[in-house]
Amino acid sequence: MTNQHLKNKNVLIIGGSTGMGRATAIAAYELGANVTLTSREHDKAVTAAAAIGAEVKGYALDINSEQAVLAFFETHSSIDHIYIAAGSTKLSAVTEGILEDQMKAFNERILGSLRVVRATANKINPSGSITFTGGVSTDRPIAGAWVSGLGTASAEQLARVLVMELPHIRFNAVAPGYTDTPMWDAILGENKTVILASVAERLPVKKIATPEEVASAVIFLMCNASVTGEVVHVDGGLRLI
Repeated sequence: MTNQHLKNKNVLIIGGSTGMGRATAIAAYELGANVTLTSREHDKAVTAAAAIGAEVKGYALDINSEQAVLAFFETHSSIDHIYIAAGSTKLSAVTEGILEDQMKAFNERILGSLRVVRATANKINPSGSITFTGGVSTDRPIAGAWVSGLGTASAEQLARVLVMELPHIRFNAVAPGYTDTPMWDAILGENKTVILASVAERLPVKKIATPEEVASAVIFLMCNASVTGEVVHVDGGLRLI
């Protein structure tokens, strides 16, 4: 089923220039989909798209801007599947800093996703889907990552509540654990390898997930027309220990 389900389907990856988004764009393209990916930076989007395949299209899109989202989707219709990989994280104590600044990462994940949903509600084809990105921080919050925990939990809840609001679209979420993506380069710096190795040793599977493994879960959610309102965990069992 999977090998044919995405053939000639229009797949949009928001935040598709790196990490899990890029891996999903590659997987969809290899399965014959017409892939479009976005990044906040135009050059980054175009370069990433060209590296995947000549037919892949890359555009700039900042989902923090209502105007940008509406303008983008005015020229994009007949969409089959969307994966929203865009999102940042914020590490800090809940009692420090300016709250509005702290919440920017949360707003990007939730309000950004809702902007996309509102703009595409009448553009998604039958059996189409939108997949959000949750995370292990929903079930295993840690000190300093409270914004991430709120964001991933809300993204996963979106996959449930929107099913009843827009039942003609399948809404799901993928919930990665620690995944070897460029995001951790910025957060952990030169300590990334050591810290991720330490995490891997604690996991039942004894390994950190790859972007490709997360992408395979997203592809499953796109392809299975009977799955909606679900959260697929790709965390190596971290939420259980």
